[in-house]
Amino acid sequence: MPDDMTLPGNLVPTSPPAQPVAARDAVTVVLLRDGSDGLEAFLLRRVQGMAFAGGMTVFPGGGVDPRDADTSVAWAGPPPEWWGSVFGVDPALARAFVCAAVRETFEESGVLLAGPDASSVVADTSTYAAARQKLVDREMSLAQFLASEGLVLRADLLRPWSNWVTPHEEPRRYDTRFFVAALPSGQRADGETTEASDASWQTPAEAVLDAQEGRRMLMPPTWRTLDEVGALGSVAAVMAQERSVEKIIPKLIRDGDVIRVVLP
Repeated sequence: MPDDMTLPGNLVPTSPPAQPVAARDAVTVVLLRDGSDGLEAFLLRRVQGMAFAGGMTVFPGGGVDPRDADTSVAWAGPPPEWWGSVFGVDPALARAFVCAAVRETFEESGVLLAGPDASSVVADTSTYAAARQKLVDREMSLAQFLASEGLVLRADLLRPWSNWVTPHEEPRRYDTRFFVAALPSGQRADGETTEASDASWQTPAEAVLDAQEGRRMLMPPTWRTLDEVGALGSVAAVMAQERSVEKIIPKLIRDGDVIRVVLP
């Protein structure tokens, strides 16, 4: 991403809060596939007017629901203790992050990182359309959904990537854990969510070029992540990465009608 990245000035209040607002726990999942032109990422353009990041192009994700910490979830893959050591949190919170990542990915893209057992993944998620809507409406928890369908959460299909925290200057702040995941065979990402005005697969280079030429707006974490995964070139290379995850908190500096982004 450019060293002198700027954002529209109206994204941040002219007078920031006197004290930083507490950051809410959130997750983002960088969904990837190998396309004909190379590695592609699934991107959503958030609808204009949303309280946070309206009009921005993002990866699927959202806030952590307290019910995501439910210990009854059938689980396959690295245990919560391992995820906790990566993200620097206790196992209970780490469990909630992983469950939230699976839930939000399903809600926003229709991709479900779960299967009938610890070594398989569902190939067609359309049969779960009604349950997907109930998850979106918070009428059902992820644990209830998985139990009712006899599904196992596949934590091994996720890899930790980074941890970005919204700058102190913003009135809405999120402490977001980024994951990467490969699109399971047979599944498709549909982007059928009311929070997005459009959805598409793009190579990281294409998405960045769209941002540079004004066709998209990318927040610093999205831009940086696209650069990182794009440099690796394939899903296998991304999923094989061993990452040291530390918090990244950009600083925003108002410069006339724009906001300059300074990364640590």
